[in-house]
Amino acid sequence: MTRILVVRHGQSEWNAEKRWQGQADPPLSPLGVEQARAAARRVGGVDLVVASDLERARHTAEIIADEIGVGPVIVDEGFRERGAGEWQGLTRDEIEDRYPGHLDEGRRPPGWEPEDTFRVRVLDALERARARAAGGEVLVVAHGGVVYTLEAHLGAPFERIANLAGRWFVHGDGGWELGERIHLAPEVAPAPPDLL
Repeated sequence: MTRILVVRHGQSEWNAEKRWQGQADPPLSPLGVEQARAAARRVGGVDLVVASDLERARHTAEIIADEIGVGPVIVDEGFRERGAGEWQGLTRDEIEDRYPGHLDEGRRPPGWEPEDTFRVRVLDALERARARAAGGEVLVVAHGGVVYTLEAHLGAPFERIANLAGRWFVHGDGGWELGERIHLAPEVAPAPPDLL
Protein backbone atom coordinates (compact mmCIF):
# COMPACT_ATOMS: atom_id res chain seq x y z
CA MET A 1 0.00 0.00 0.00
CA THR A 2 1.25 3.50 -0.87
CA ARG A 3 -0.10 6.62 0.82
CA ILE A 4 0.25 10.03 -0.82
CA LEU A 5 -0.66 13.24 0.97
CA VAL A 6 -1.45 15.96 -1.58
CA VAL A 7 -1.56 19.44 -0.02
CA ARG A 8 -2.06 22.96 -1.26
CA HIS A 9 0.99 25.25 -1.09
CA GLY A 10 1.45 28.00 1.49
CA GLN A 11 -0.07 31.42 0.96
CA SER A 12 1.35 33.21 -2.08
CA GLU A 13 1.57 36.94 -2.62
CA TRP A 14 -1.38 36.67 -5.02
CA ASN A 15 -3.41 34.67 -2.48
CA ALA A 16 -2.88 37.61 -0.15
CA GLU A 17 -4.14 39.98 -2.87
CA LYS A 18 -7.04 37.59 -3.69
CA ARG A 19 -5.88 37.12 -7.29
CA TRP A 20 -6.51 33.99 -9.35
CA GLN A 21 -3.17 32.38 -10.06
CA GLY A 22 -3.64 29.41 -12.35
CA GLN A 23 -0.21 28.78 -13.85
CA ALA A 24 1.14 32.25 -13.09
CA ASP A 25 4.09 32.03 -10.72
CA PRO A 26 3.93 34.45 -7.77
CA PRO A 27 6.16 33.63 -4.79
CA LEU A 28 5.14 32.75 -1.25
CA SER A 29 4.14 35.57 1.07
CA PRO A 30 5.82 35.83 4.50
CA LEU A 31 2.71 34.13 5.92
CA GLY A 32 3.15 31.33 3.37
CA VAL A 33 6.70 30.73 4.61
CA GLU A 34 5.42 30.62 8.20
CA GLN A 35 2.67 28.17 7.16
CA ALA A 36 5.23 25.88 5.53
CA ARG A 37 7.37 25.84 8.67
CA ALA A 38 4.31 25.05 10.80
CA ALA A 39 3.30 22.28 8.39
CA ALA A 40 6.71 20.64 8.72
CA ARG A 41 6.07 20.15 12.44
CA ARG A 42 2.90 18.16 11.65
CA VAL A 43 3.64 16.26 8.46
CA GLY A 44 5.23 13.28 10.20
CA GLY A 45 7.56 10.83 8.51
CA VAL A 46 7.40 10.59 4.74
CA ASP A 47 9.74 8.80 2.38
CA LEU A 48 9.65 11.35 -0.42
CA VAL A 49 8.62 14.96 -1.08
CA VAL A 50 7.33 15.90 -4.53
CA ALA A 51 6.25 19.34 -5.72
CA SER A 52 4.66 21.18 -8.58
CA ASP A 53 7.16 23.19 -10.57
CA LEU A 54 5.43 26.48 -9.72
CA GLU A 55 7.42 28.50 -7.20
CA ARG A 56 4.74 28.74 -4.52
CA ALA A 57 4.49 24.92 -4.32
CA ARG A 58 8.17 24.18 -4.88
CA HIS A 59 9.28 26.65 -2.19
CA THR A 60 6.72 25.28 0.28
CA ALA A 61 8.00 21.75 -0.38
CA GLU A 62 11.63 22.80 0.01
CA ILE A 63 10.93 24.39 3.41
CA ILE A 64 9.11 21.29 4.64
CA ALA A 65 11.71 18.86 3.23
CA ASP A 66 14.54 20.84 4.82
CA GLU A 67 12.78 20.91 8.20
CA ILE A 68 12.03 17.15 8.21
CA GLY A 69 15.31 16.05 6.62
CA VAL A 70 13.88 14.43 3.49
CA GLY A 71 15.19 15.44 0.10
CA PRO A 72 15.91 16.48 -2.44
CA VAL A 73 12.43 17.58 -3.50
CA ILE A 74 11.34 15.91 -6.74
CA VAL A 75 9.74 18.47 -9.07
CA ASP A 76 6.94 17.21 -11.32
CA GLU A 77 5.16 19.68 -13.60
CA GLY A 78 2.24 17.25 -13.80
CA PHE A 79 1.19 18.61 -10.39
CA ARG A 80 1.06 22.17 -11.76
CA GLU A 81 -2.19 24.08 -11.17
CA ARG A 82 -4.86 24.18 -13.84
CA GLY A 83 -4.34 26.87 -16.45
CA ALA A 84 -6.90 29.60 -15.70
CA GLY A 85 -6.56 31.35 -19.05
CA GLU A 86 -7.58 35.00 -19.14
CA TRP A 87 -8.52 34.96 -15.45
CA GLN A 88 -4.93 34.56 -14.26
CA GLY A 89 -3.94 37.62 -12.25
CA LEU A 90 -7.48 38.91 -11.81
CA THR A 91 -9.45 39.32 -8.60
CA ARG A 92 -12.97 37.92 -8.30
CA ASP A 93 -14.38 41.45 -8.72
CA GLU A 94 -12.29 42.01 -11.87
CA ILE A 95 -13.51 38.69 -13.29
CA GLU A 96 -17.11 39.64 -12.58
CA ASP A 97 -16.61 43.05 -14.27
CA ARG A 98 -15.01 41.56 -17.40
CA TYR A 99 -17.00 38.30 -17.56
CA PRO A 100 -20.38 39.07 -15.98
CA GLY A 101 -22.15 35.97 -14.69
CA HIS A 102 -19.41 33.52 -15.73
CA LEU A 103 -18.46 32.54 -12.17
CA ASP A 104 -22.04 31.97 -11.00
CA GLU A 105 -22.89 30.01 -14.16
CA GLY A 106 -19.73 27.89 -14.11
CA ARG A 107 -18.54 29.26 -17.47
CA ARG A 108 -14.80 29.61 -18.07
CA PRO A 109 -12.65 32.03 -20.09
CA PRO A 110 -10.53 31.44 -23.19
CA GLY A 111 -7.37 29.53 -22.30
CA TRP A 112 -8.98 27.62 -19.40
CA GLU A 113 -7.47 24.12 -19.16
CA PRO A 114 -10.22 21.56 -19.82
CA GLU A 115 -11.17 19.23 -16.96
CA ASP A 116 -10.37 16.02 -18.87
CA THR A 117 -6.89 17.23 -19.83
CA PHE A 118 -6.18 18.46 -16.32
CA ARG A 119 -7.41 15.25 -14.63
CA VAL A 120 -5.30 12.99 -16.88
CA ARG A 121 -2.19 15.13 -16.26
CA VAL A 122 -2.69 15.01 -12.48
CA LEU A 123 -3.46 11.28 -12.38
CA ASP A 124 -0.32 10.57 -14.41
CA ALA A 125 1.72 12.61 -11.92
CA LEU A 126 0.13 10.76 -9.00
CA GLU A 127 1.14 7.45 -10.59
CA ARG A 128 4.72 8.70 -11.03
CA ALA A 129 4.83 9.66 -7.34
CA ARG A 130 3.52 6.22 -6.38
CA ALA A 131 6.14 4.50 -8.54
CA ARG A 132 8.93 6.47 -6.84
CA ALA A 133 7.91 5.31 -3.37
CA ALA A 134 5.93 2.10 -3.82
CA GLY A 135 4.77 0.90 -0.42
CA GLY A 136 5.82 4.14 1.29
CA GLU A 137 4.41 7.55 2.12
CA VAL A 138 4.80 10.61 -0.09
CA LEU A 139 4.10 14.28 0.49
CA VAL A 140 3.08 16.14 -2.66
CA VAL A 141 2.92 19.93 -2.44
CA ALA A 142 0.66 21.11 -5.22
CA HIS A 143 -2.42 23.32 -5.60
CA GLY A 144 -6.06 23.48 -4.63
CA GLY A 145 -7.20 22.55 -8.13
CA VAL A 146 -5.06 19.40 -8.03
CA VAL A 147 -6.67 18.26 -4.77
CA TYR A 148 -10.19 19.09 -6.04
CA THR A 149 -9.66 17.15 -9.28
CA LEU A 150 -8.35 14.05 -7.50
CA GLU A 151 -11.20 14.18 -4.99
CA ALA A 152 -13.82 14.57 -7.72
CA HIS A 153 -12.30 11.67 -9.67
CA LEU A 154 -12.70 9.46 -6.59
CA GLY A 155 -16.26 10.64 -5.84
CA ALA A 156 -15.76 13.17 -3.02
CA PRO A 157 -18.07 16.20 -2.94
CA PHE A 158 -16.49 19.60 -3.58
CA GLU A 159 -15.32 21.44 -0.48
CA ARG A 160 -12.96 24.44 -0.42
CA ILE A 161 -9.46 23.89 0.89
CA ALA A 162 -7.13 26.26 2.76
CA ASN A 163 -3.40 26.67 2.28
CA LEU A 164 -1.41 23.71 3.66
CA ALA A 165 -4.54 21.58 3.84
CA GLY A 166 -4.94 18.48 1.74
CA ARG A 167 -6.01 14.87 1.55
CA TRP A 168 -4.44 11.45 1.78
CA PHE A 169 -4.83 9.26 -1.32
CA VAL A 170 -4.23 5.56 -0.71
CA HIS A 171 -3.24 3.03 -3.37
CA GLY A 172 -3.79 -0.64 -2.60
CA ASP A 173 -4.85 -3.76 -4.46
CA GLY A 174 -8.11 -2.11 -5.57
CA GLY A 175 -6.49 1.05 -6.94
CA TRP A 176 -6.84 4.56 -5.52
CA GLU A 177 -9.06 5.38 -2.56
CA LEU A 178 -9.77 8.54 -0.61
CA GLY A 179 -8.07 8.97 2.74
CA GLU A 180 -8.76 11.67 5.29
CA ARG A 181 -8.54 15.41 4.73
CA ILE A 182 -6.08 17.19 7.00
CA HIS A 183 -4.76 20.69 7.69
CA LEU A 184 -1.03 20.86 8.40
CA ALA A 185 -0.86 24.48 9.61
CA PRO A 186 -4.11 25.16 11.53
CA GLU A 187 -2.36 27.34 14.11
CA VAL A 188 -1.34 29.81 11.37
CA ALA A 189 -4.00 32.07 9.84
CA PRO A 190 -5.14 30.53 6.53
CA ALA A 191 -5.29 32.32 3.21
CA PRO A 192 -8.61 32.55 1.37
CA PRO A 193 -9.40 29.06 0.06
CA ASP A 194 -11.29 30.05 -3.08
CA LEU A 195 -8.50 31.10 -5.43
CA LEU A 196 -6.62 28.86 -7.85
